[in-house]
Amino acid sequence: MNDIFNNMKQSMDRFFGTPAFKLARKENPDTSKDSAEQVDSTKLEQLVYEVIAKYPNGCIADDVMTHFPNHGIQTISPRYAPLIRKGFIVDTGERRKSSTGRSQRVMRVIK
Repeated sequence: MNDIFNNMKQSMDRFFGTPAFKLARKENPDTSKDSAEQVDSTKLEQLVYEVIAKYPNGCIADDVMTHFPNHGIQTISPRYAPLIRKGFIVDTGERRKSSTGRSQRVMRVIK
């Protein structure tokens, strides 16, 4: 059973996650680089992907954040770009109003 779990984890790691060196710029202070090392981007990207998948008509960042009451926007919003680059989600081009009245992009999982 442990082998099955390890194989699933390895498969997941190939798809989700961003190396720490890509999470902090060279010119960032060492504290930012230390923080990047501590982020479990694999888990966070997968969780964000799973939330977006719950919205067949797409969702905005406000919708996603309702699923992460214990995380700040600075932890969740950096997961969108890698998911778009990897082809897991797409910016539909549609915009919807956020709780503040500002427009946010609508994201949807690519089937």
